[in-house]
Amino acid sequence: MNKTLRVIIFIIFIIFIAPAKAGAVDRMESSSYKLKFPNLNMTSGSKSSTNYNILDTVGQNAPGEYASTGFYVKAGFPYIKTIIPFNFTISKLSINFGTLIPNVFPSPPPTNTLTVSFGGAGGYCVNAYENHPLQLKSTPTNIPDTLCNSSCSETTADDWDDPTKYGFGYHMSGNDVPAEFTGPAPLFKQFFKQFSDASSGEIPEIVMSSPNVGKSRVATVTYQASIGASQAAGDYTNSIIFTAIPTY
Repeated sequence: MNKTLRVIIFIIFIIFIAPAKAGAVDRMESSSYKLKFPNLNMTSGSKSSTNYNILDTVGQNAPGEYASTGFYVKAGFPYIKTIIPFNFTISKLSINFGTLIPNVFPSPPPTNTLTVSFGGAGGYCVNAYENHPLQLKSTPTNIPDTLCNSSCSETTADDWDDPTKYGFGYHMSGNDVPAEFTGPAPLFKQFFKQFSDASSGEIPEIVMSSPNVGKSRVATVTYQASIGASQAAGDYTNSIIFTAIPTY
């Protein structure tokens, strides 16, 4: 039985832009310059001497957070110079378990690699979910999401080293992964979880996150599946969706 996952990447960039009404914040330009986002600051930018480096904004009027239908504004907050562009890549877009043998984990298990670079002051996170459990094409038959050795879910991890405990799940390792994947299990064991199931209304779970800036942060997703002898033969598929979100 061939088991294939289609992996879809969504990179979401969130930019809040307030509609300009006052002439002071309108777009201004001439034959020699363009000011796309002017304001009433006295000064802003990057300044330095032999003793300090500072990024600042001085003189912004009416500082604070403002929101209304259609816009959200943070006024008067420090200027932050981003020198690391936000970037998200995934090494493989198709994962194939090949032919699963009852009561045997695939060896080696399939993996792919997530790489994130980010320079925003608020860091980033990567969420993941599945559209549905691994499902036999055009039928309701599926390989259920794993319960691990005893009890794991989309929100809690557990050891899974017993292939007679059937299902489909994943493990995370590397930079910025949730602490539950690096718990106190023996070195030959790994913690696994279910992917959140969108078809059951489950909320996507974080698989990578950091509040700090970083460059080329790398994590590996390890996929695992096990079936019983009574599992119907055929090609089982689903889609795993990773959403990378920078925070500013």
